[in-house]
Amino acid sequence: MESKALTYSRYLCLDELLALQQPRSAGPEHDEMLFIVVHQVYELWFKQILHELSLLQRRLAGGDQPGVLHTLKRILTILKTLVAQVDVIETMTPVSFASFRQRLESASGFQSLQFRLLELALGKKDRAVLASQPEGSEARRRLEAGLLGEDVYHSFLAFLASRGHAIPEAALRRDAGTPPGESPDVQEVLVRIYHSDPDLAQVCERLVDLDEGIQEWRYRHVKMVERTIGSKPGTGGSSGAAYLRATLFQPLVPDLWAIRARL
Repeated sequence: MESKALTYSRYLCLDELLALQQPRSAGPEHDEMLFIVVHQVYELWFKQILHELSLLQRRLAGGDQPGVLHTLKRILTILKTLVAQVDVIETMTPVSFASFRQRLESASGFQSLQFRLLELALGKKDRAVLASQPEGSEARRRLEAGLLGEDVYHSFLAFLASRGHAIPEAALRRDAGTPPGESPDVQEVLVRIYHSDPDLAQVCERLVDLDEGIQEWRYRHVKMVERTIGSKPGTGGSSGAAYLRATLFQPLVPDLWAIRARL
């Protein structure tokens, strides 16, 4: 009788996990395995970041400043790993990618549900993301919930208000389905925090780090795509690198960037 003792392999479901890499090219082409593994690992990290963002919002709501800083540090460390993975996939040449690219058919990273949920949680509220999933599907339901849910920046402003800072009601009551915009009144509060409350200023800086980390990953992703397929259109009907370039330099916490010249 097979032993039921918990083992490393069973705990991590390794038999199932290692059976999930299924190259579709004939042969198969050597680099297709790398392409699959890297993107599956991305999705695992996206899952962990979503897990951490949920904790971050709970800690902001609970006023747990040390916990907030710890969770932000973990997310930032994961983002560095995501950026480093670009170095791995860039060992794949344009010729080797072209050898199996047609096997992707309509599959595209644009369809990544978890990355869209991550963007929504960070305040990139855009109803256009709903089009990536069919109506009535569980994935569409999750996107709709993310679109209408409270984002991290809103949780941050509520956290500041709970610490006695005069965050304007208009900012606290922002429509959850819209992205954060610049608010001169919020910026006045943030400038005062930077000059009078160094502990809270650290939380502000970690949010800027988070925004910068996302932008760094986007930039490396764009350059990787340009390096691999140039100006060719992307799979799944996207415009490829042109679409990705349009996502660059769009701040998730615009107020925290806007005050830089005043500090």
